[in-house]
Amino acid sequence: MALKRSCLALDLVDDENLIATYEQYHRPDQIWPEIPVGIREAGIADMQIYRIGTRLFMIVDYDENTSLSAAFEKMGTFPRQQEWGTLMHGFQKIIPEAQPGEHWAEMKPVFLLNDCIQ
Repeated sequence: MALKRSCLALDLVDDENLIATYEQYHRPDQIWPEIPVGIREAGIADMQIYRIGTRLFMIVDYDENTSLSAAFEKMGTFPRQQEWGTLMHGFQKIIPEAQPGEHWAEMKPVFLLNDCIQ
């Protein structure tokens, strides 16, 4: 399966306790088991979230025959995904650069090594 990659950004509420709780929810031994299963079933091959300060950066690799928005929509139909999303929204803030209707703002690629080296 060939993959596409998207990178997205979002902020967390600037509160040390909330940030610690957000990170705890995402630990492999704490995340609700339905969440990673639903992510994969939606056509997402890999998802990684990194944080610096309050800024989150998400890397998503997904099937090239779908769109990221379609994968996220499909994911939202699975058990507990909507509940998870509602819970996570309490920790998150949309960044000013987000387009109307975007929660996680899609980032524009600036440099891709594989495009430079053949």
